[in-house]
Amino acid sequence: MIHVSNLHQTPSPDQNSEHFTTILDNGSLRIEAIRSWLKTPGELYNQEQDEWVVLIEGEAKLEVENQILNLQRGDYLFIPKHTPHRVHSTSKDALWIGIFSS
Repeated sequence: MIHVSNLHQTPSPDQNSEHFTTILDNGSLRIEAIRSWLKTPGELYNQEQDEWVVLIEGEAKLEVENQILNLQRGDYLFIPKHTPHRVHSTSKDALWIGIFSS
């Protein structure tokens, strides 16, 4: 059965947290909707998968290999596996799509 969902109806996080909603996971590809509201740096990731992210709404500062990237709505980037990165801060309305592949 076909089911329609809406990215803008994913749960909003409390301040200084993130909420992850898995949209698709077929074992080799995972797509997540991510809502962020961070005033302080989040968890440092060093993942086993490649990651491509796009900021759908809001603004964010992303730290990748000790470099701060200022992202605005529509910005996207590829983060190769085992690249240290973290969300440094976001606006209250930050909405991302993350695509993870192994």
